[in-house]
Amino acid sequence: MNRLKKFINSKELEFYYKNNKLNFINYDEIVFLGNDKIILLKNNKTITIKGDNLSLLKLLESEILIDGIIKQIEL
Repeated sequence: MNRLKKFINSKELEFYYKNNKLNFINYDEIVFLGNDKIILLKNNKTITIKGDNLSLLKLLESEILIDGIIKQIEL
């Protein structure tokens, strides 16, 4: 039960790539949104996703699901 509570209350940045979709969890802010680049902010550090035809499939307060051809992730 403690592991489940820790998972649910996690504030750490996590990201997963599956089925040509990139899911970021626990980001702070979207700095830039374009069809070839998306920049996120977490703890005053940028995360840059570069690719082609990038689009948002899901956008929640702290979760974003990106579709498109992901070419590079810079942390």
